[in-house]
Amino acid sequence: MITPRGRAIIQVGILLGVLVALVLIFPRALGFVEMAARELRYFWWLILLVVLGIWFIWGLGRKPKS
Repeated sequence: MITPRGRAIIQVGILLGVLVALVLIFPRALGFVEMAARELRYFWWLILLVVLGIWFIWGLGRKPKS
């Protein structure tokens, strides 16, 4: 049985693995991310998309605590 902590570690590991794979497959994407990090005032929507993605992955399927 996987504990919640173990599941979280596996999710983070898979996420990091996917990010590394995408950078290796699409090296120009890394340049875009670097440019976006330098120019946050122009790419604020990128942060919103990342936060929305994180919310969809971890927050959407959870039952509310009662």
